[in-house]
Amino acid sequence: MDALTLIRETFAPLPGKRVLDIGCGAGTLAQRLAEDGAAVTGVDPGAAALEKARSAVPGTRFEAASAEALPFPDGSFHGAVMLNALHHVPDPAAALAEAARILVPGGILVVVEPLAEGSFFDALRPIEDETAVRAAAQDAIAAALASGAFLCRQDVTVARRETFAALDAFLARVSAVDPAREATIRARRPVVEVAFRAAAEREADGRYALVQPLRIHVLRPA
Repeated sequence: MDALTLIRETFAPLPGKRVLDIGCGAGTLAQRLAEDGAAVTGVDPGAAALEKARSAVPGTRFEAASAEALPFPDGSFHGAVMLNALHHVPDPAAALAEAARILVPGGILVVVEPLAEGSFFDALRPIEDETAVRAAAQDAIAAALASGAFLCRQDVTVARRETFAALDAFLARVSAVDPAREATIRARRPVVEVAFRAAAEREADGRYALVQPLRIHVLRPA
């Protein structure tokens, strides 16, 4: 089971279903769901990411917005997804509340979050240590469940395995998520390279493999 498969199965059947991709980035998930027939809308605070998303998924609506202030009326969507996005939000509790607000009664929110563990995390840590923000995202989900704001339909952890031809491919991957990391990479490249080579598993074809555990919550507003 991978995250995309779980998202597809959660919202099936997808044709005509209104789904909001919160923190859509360059539109990769939106494109997959649109190909499956969903009526996808994406939001992201980054202008550069939205430009890429609009190019990748023409005809799909993309809006500049933060997860804490979604520009949609109550009950606008059948489902919403936060894919590797909640830990980037300054106020994750507010983002979860907003996601609940824009869902129809019985709607579903899928939150996919990287944990602060795994070889991918170890390789990333010298560039950006996300230990605190990843923990804060999990704490916000736990608090929302404890308060009764959401019911948890599913809680599963899966391992995302990615391979890279070389260090530069890994650096391009993590810089695409946040271009601000490029300055840190330049300043700390020797340290980053040591961490990458220590964390990665070398495969038979010479590529470098990194594993990132992802915790997936399938939530329904109470």
